[in-house]
Amino acid sequence: MRNPIHDILFEPVQLGPVTAPNRFYQVPHCTGMGYRYPRSEAAHRGVKAAGGWGVVSTQETEIHPTSDLSSSNEARLWDDRDIPALRLMTEAVHEHGSLAAIQLAHNGLHSANRYSRRIPLAPSAVVVDSNDPVNARAMDKADIKAFRGWHVDAARRAKTAGFDIVYVYAGHDMTLLQHFLLHRHNHRTDEYGGSLQNRVRLFREVIADTRDAVGDTCAIAVRFAVEELLGPEGIRHDVEAREVIEALAEEPDLWDVNLSDWSNDSQTSRFAKEAYQEPYTEFVKSVTTKPVVGVGRHTSPDTMVRLIRQGKLDMIGAARPSIADPYLPRKIDEGRLEEIRECIGCNICVSGDNTCVPFRCTQNPTAAEEWRRGWHPEIITRPKQTEPYLIIGGGPAGLEAARVLVKADNDVTIAEASDHWGGRVTAESQLPGLAEWARVRDWRMWQLQQVQNAELYLSSPLSAADVLEYGIANVAIATGSYWRRDGMGRAHRQPLGFLQKGNVLTPDDVMQGGLERDAASGPIIIFDDDRFYLGSVLAEVAVATGRAVVFVTPTSMVAPWSDFTLEQHRIQKRLIDLGVEIVANSKLADMDSASLTLECVYAGKLRQIDCATLVLVTARLPNDQLWDDLNARQDDWQDAGLRKVTRIGDCYAPGLIAAAVYGGYKYARTAMDGGDAVLREDMNVNV
Repeated sequence: MRNPIHDILFEPVQLGPVTAPNRFYQVPHCTGMGYRYPRSEAAHRGVKAAGGWGVVSTQETEIHPTSDLSSSNEARLWDDRDIPALRLMTEAVHEHGSLAAIQLAHNGLHSANRYSRRIPLAPSAVVVDSNDPVNARAMDKADIKAFRGWHVDAARRAKTAGFDIVYVYAGHDMTLLQHFLLHRHNHRTDEYGGSLQNRVRLFREVIADTRDAVGDTCAIAVRFAVEELLGPEGIRHDVEAREVIEALAEEPDLWDVNLSDWSNDSQTSRFAKEAYQEPYTEFVKSVTTKPVVGVGRHTSPDTMVRLIRQGKLDMIGAARPSIADPYLPRKIDEGRLEEIRECIGCNICVSGDNTCVPFRCTQNPTAAEEWRRGWHPEIITRPKQTEPYLIIGGGPAGLEAARVLVKADNDVTIAEASDHWGGRVTAESQLPGLAEWARVRDWRMWQLQQVQNAELYLSSPLSAADVLEYGIANVAIATGSYWRRDGMGRAHRQPLGFLQKGNVLTPDDVMQGGLERDAASGPIIIFDDDRFYLGSVLAEVAVATGRAVVFVTPTSMVAPWSDFTLEQHRIQKRLIDLGVEIVANSKLADMDSASLTLECVYAGKLRQIDCATLVLVTARLPNDQLWDDLNARQDDWQDAGLRKVTRIGDCYAPGLIAAAVYGGYKYARTAMDGGDAVLREDMNVNV
């Protein structure tokens, strides 16, 4: 039963000619499915509507070939042929009584038009903001008129497709309308440039055009970035943003406000906590009488209630929390708060879109698999015949496999060799900035502790003989992985024998207090060939010892893969601010007890630096000895009643925590379904 404190979250909200059934609003966000995989897109959005989100939005939707974001896979509404694909989404959302919203977008100088080969358009003649050797053409008055017409045409198509809310989008430094607002992009001297009044002109015109075209039945929403964190160079919430909203205060039916660019709007939990956008967006309600929705990775219903009661928001916007738990609103409504699968703010979802594939989620392994595999985040069908399972390892893969199996009424025994649950999640969540990652462990442990058909054993290392003695037919080995200490990785494909001459630690050593126990007093060198977050986090641990720290990487920047999770800039800046020396484009050439020799990856030139302790962050190996031992005794399986042994998670192949959780879920579903389901092929939908 719902706590009365949360009743306010379930009040309807009038948005122009339509009414949202509650205050939960899934704001537009990318999925990596877009126009290429419309059935997958529709199923994903439909699950959120079933989970209680009163408004469910699609991602940014290109309105014209001059706004081609290829190879990114967003939505498209170039012409009438794109309507059927989008209608799949609105039908899926309407089936559960929610409103469907569409974010129309022309991306201006953010579009290189790689597929359409059209010349990009911008307020002024400038180079596009990608690395493409392409220039945008300054729009003349005819271009502006044409753009207004394209937006109207797209709005009418959106209405035909069944959308209830149509966006006018000026945010994230990605859209033509925002480019007209910004001094750094708009160098015009006519009535569309110069003063803020002139720069806001096109924004005002497009809002009016959209209202005239579809405002009789569709709400008109404006998505506007009120802060860019660029100081005078960008929009500031207490200066230009306020002036823009004051000028247009009553024009739309809804204000959707956030930060710009995307890396500010979707900061990871390492750098920003829940409700981090509140100081920048809270003023908007004082400027307009229209409803306001904002985001901030909200997962706490009490925080949501506070924001509404304090008059800072009318609707609780979410992207990432709605991916981690599509049923978050329903769980609040039914008083099942402990069951909320809280977002950990890792931005693995974002990395999917940035690598042009359907996204994934660390917490929710069913994300983007709702149609392709037929997976549901809450519903797991009980198999015709339940069976006992033995899960060896209580990390993310083992806990997820166990959770799914027990939810389907199977009896599960989990044996963990260490004295704590969570595996690598527990170790990494104790590092600087990663505390929220412990939610991966805590949510699954809570689920397992509520049932009678899960037996949990800590400090229980198992040998092959132990497994055979258990006599359980189905065994999953989820014993994780360990970090290499021989230097092998991407830059070095062979072991480096010279590392034996020095004081070398692995990330496992550091996470077990190795640097605190290290007797050396000279410089700590972090050699990062993993190229994601861990090397930089371990550098922060090293800085805390008070010793000099040098970060060495074969790449041209710190943690390049974190560019896909929108945090590379913040990671490198943090190391610089902490006084860490960064040495890029270098691999390892030699080592002795007091120094390390580096080799330039391009020219082969050598450089020697002082080194008292070397921390190698290169690659991991699966901890699969038990797998080998059991396979060596296959002749004993039948007598012991052992039928199938499967490696899952990092024990099978080390990867992201998201991959381990996915591996655990997939194992459980496959085991119960009697085999891996055939994937459905998503195809574009044409008239």
